[in-house]
Amino acid sequence: MREPSANAPTSSPRDDAIRLLARRDYARGELCERLVAKGHPMEAVAACLDELAEQGLQSDARFAALFLRSRVARGQGPLKIRVELERRGVDRDLIAATLAEAEREGEVDWFALAAETLARRFSHPDVSPRERARRERFLVSRGFSFDHLRHALAHAWDADTG
Repeated sequence: MREPSANAPTSSPRDDAIRLLARRDYARGELCERLVAKGHPMEAVAACLDELAEQGLQSDARFAALFLRSRVARGQGPLKIRVELERRGVDRDLIAATLAEAEREGEVDWFALAAETLARRFSHPDVSPRERARRERFLVSRGFSFDHLRHALAHAWDADTG
């Protein structure tokens, strides 16, 4: 009887994928990387991921929607969310559709979110150029566009905000 080599996986790609998906949703690209890193052959991983997608156990659309909601709750803007989803292997068209649907359904108002995020971080406006630049850098690092930034600087401390 042969002993398994040190690098050979002791479980199937499906077993490992189910174990990972039981904890949280993953994008297909992200799940693929993890399974290949565990030593599973690429062909077996691809077949497994196709099967999981057919069964509804893995969905990039569901992952993107959940990821978007979690990042909006953290006060992150659309630019940062888009980059993070791309980094996880989600298709650009799907990302654009997810962001557009969230806006269309009223789930997110990027201008209001930028203002709320700024008001939470800074208790009051500051007119000095240095402090204004600091606030701008903060919003840019959170993934907001120039238009969002301008709106937030003008309205973050209005009476009806946060």
